[in-house]
Amino acid sequence: MGTHTLSDSLNHTFDQIILREGSQSLKYDGKLQTFGANDVTPMWVADMDFAIPEAITKALLKRANHPIFGYTIAPESLYETLIDWLLLKHHWQVKREWIVLTPGVVPSLNLIVAALTVENAGVIVQPPVYFPFFSAVTNQNRRLIENPLVLQDDSLGNLQYQMNFAQLDDCAKDAKLLMLCSPHNPVGRVWRKDELQSLLAIAKKYDLIILADEIHADLVYSNAQHISLSPLASESEPSSSNEPHCIITAVSPSKTFNIPGLGLSALIVPNIEYRQKIVAHLDKIGVSVTNPFNLVAFEAAYREGGDWLNALMAYLQSTVDAAVAFIQAYFPQINVIRPQATYLLWLDCRKLNLNDEALKRFFIEEAKLGLSPGAMFGRGGEGFMRMNIGTSKANVMAALTRLKHALA
Repeated sequence: MGTHTLSDSLNHTFDQIILREGSQSLKYDGKLQTFGANDVTPMWVADMDFAIPEAITKALLKRANHPIFGYTIAPESLYETLIDWLLLKHHWQVKREWIVLTPGVVPSLNLIVAALTVENAGVIVQPPVYFPFFSAVTNQNRRLIENPLVLQDDSLGNLQYQMNFAQLDDCAKDAKLLMLCSPHNPVGRVWRKDELQSLLAIAKKYDLIILADEIHADLVYSNAQHISLSPLASESEPSSSNEPHCIITAVSPSKTFNIPGLGLSALIVPNIEYRQKIVAHLDKIGVSVTNPFNLVAFEAAYREGGDWLNALMAYLQSTVDAAVAFIQAYFPQINVIRPQATYLLWLDCRKLNLNDEALKRFFIEEAKLGLSPGAMFGRGGEGFMRMNIGTSKANVMAALTRLKHALA
């Protein structure tokens, strides 16, 4: 279980307001195109309004001072820092040969579907879920099989999402691949060990490949603990087997350290057959993975970003606590699903009795807020809104105050 204290953040300025307009920011400069209005506070696309760790900035400036930006290869030190990070943070001993660098997690989703399944193969997703999961399947002419999550009270009386394992078993009979979001975007769930073991049992029963998108694995609050699926699968398999299981894991520093625009991620692929197919497909489509800047940012983040991350999580925890308390005190019409991970709040607005288009208009026109409509995350997202609180606490509370007035 992670522990983060506010004292960690004394030397960090997450309260700082950084003007992002004019920086070609999708979140800010894309407001008019996305919401049809410029007077909304954008709290949608999942990047944060915080300055990145100073170590990353220094590494980028150092590289920028070299006057040539030619074709660039990844140094062995980059792989070493990723291996060290996964061992330190997630108790996962990764071998160097398992790592395949990719140009971002969304391209990786498409890459895995294309490289490891054939046309019309069944691919399972569990909505409401990050919407590129759907397009990664349909883009490759594969069959989308949905196993919707179930929202219900947990043992403590809190609303939380659960996997429907009985239905998943039925879905798996006709599938080749399952795409797992862990921790889950947008609902903020961190899956427990027993849940992941149940998932693995079904995968083994039906010979399913699992792609585990663990891009939010470092953004877990102190009331939960992320468990990486791949080492969990290895625990139950013979130690004599070198590449036993069929778990592929997508990781990246992009969400953790707020550098998604630099576009570098990694797939951890213990199975040599699948690894060769993935590398062959990358070669086939001629994708350039690395550039002079994403390499140094990736390495600096994992090598020197730990203290910054501790401070970030303390700040986000404080923001989540304040936001949830405010919503519960003033919005009887809206239920908030307290996140166990991510800087995203999942708001249940169904009591407002608005259809999805009217709900989106209400937030834009009345509350002046640009959020992500839940319907875009698939079945079960209707009537919900996703709110990005990866910004100053003052911004979050001002936005919630505007929502309070709009609801009144």
